Amino acid sequence: MDIPGLPARRAALNLIDAVLRRGETLDQAASSALSRVRGEPDRALARAIAGEVLRWRADLDELIDSATRLPLADDAKARAVLEIMLAQVLRLETPAHAVIATGLPLLAGGPRRLAHGVFSTLTRRGIFLPDVPTLPDAPYERWGSRAEAIAKGLALPPPLDIALRDAAQTESWAEKLGGTSLMPGHVRLERGTPVTELAGFGEGAWWVQDLAASLPARLLGAGEGRRVLDLCAAPGGKTMQLAAAGWNVTALDIAGRRLERLRANLERTNLAAEVVQADALKWEPEAPFDAILLDAPCTATGTCRRHPEVLHRIGPRQIDEMAEIQTKLLARAAEWLAPGGVLVYAVCSLEEAEGEAQARALEGLQHEAITQAELPEGLAPTDEGWLRTDPGMLAGQGGLDGFFIARWRKA
Repeated sequence: MDIPGLPARRAALNLIDAVLRRGETLDQAASSALSRVRGEPDRALARAIAGEVLRWRADLDELIDSATRLPLADDAKARAVLEIMLAQVLRLETPAHAVIATGLPLLAGGPRRLAHGVFSTLTRRGIFLPDVPTLPDAPYERWGSRAEAIAKGLALPPPLDIALRDAAQTESWAEKLGGTSLMPGHVRLERGTPVTELAGFGEGAWWVQDLAASLPARLLGAGEGRRVLDLCAAPGGKTMQLAAAGWNVTALDIAGRRLERLRANLERTNLAAEVVQADALKWEPEAPFDAILLDAPCTATGTCRRHPEVLHRIGPRQIDEMAEIQTKLLARAAEWLAPGGVLVYAVCSLEEAEGEAQARALEGLQHEAITQAELPEGLAPTDEGWLRTDPGMLAGQGGLDGFFIARWRKA
């Protein structure tokens, strides 16, 4: 019989291995890695341990190497076990005796003795982590001058943002939920309470949506019954925003399972949209649209606050693949606009190839600059009239995801 808590640590080890060795996301790896973990608290613990290791891995490894005569191989199991042991002590405030009892059984023989010795040496030193995580070399080089600011936003997991169905009730919901609002229709809450237990969830008064993710739909304004296409719509946050703003929404996505979530969200919030399952590179609309929102498939490096695995699994190949798809989708979307129609393009990516490069390359539409008045306090459009956010922005209020957003109008 397993030691209590050991299955959660073994699952964390498997989650980290899936990310670093197989290039999976934590969500992709979860079904297999967590299959033998009983109870939601232990499953959440496994995810939390893996997330903290991936967030702070460079700093944890520096500590480990400072206590070994010879550096451990990057793929050594002893290193991975030490990473999860140190992450628990330094980030999750787990007592050292509990860490030893649930960590060392993951190893045997020499590696176990080595891990015990290294862990004991380090904990006797009174070790600590820096205030800001050290980024892996690859994203640090890609993000250039923005890297240090981005890293500052990764020190803590993000708060919970919700988008309200009725923006006029912002103050009321902020008070009822004990949160703060950074702009109308938005409330920010501390992490901890299960979403389904919060007031207003059952009645569909709101949905979970990062503040940055809510900005693209806001840039289309009030719908007044006009037709809008939400391209790559699932799981539905932007669809619900558009429907709540009075648009006649067509929500298109290729993924059937994700569209099931979209339909469930629409039903819970009592909002309506025409839902279409199709490949956007093959589908043709019956008539042009007054507006199109393209939240394109991307590497999602801008979500590194809540998905730190992207720091380790995304490289040039994935970026190039996504950029090629984005270029094709933008060209398709531009064709489907009615005269005078507006196109908003967004990606939750920090990569220039998926953002600025795409905006510069699009032809045939008139660029429509994003204005300061459309943004929450503390954010500003770029000199080109685009919007670039990153996790280091609004740090004093809890930060936000990294996005690139641009807008055009058809003459």
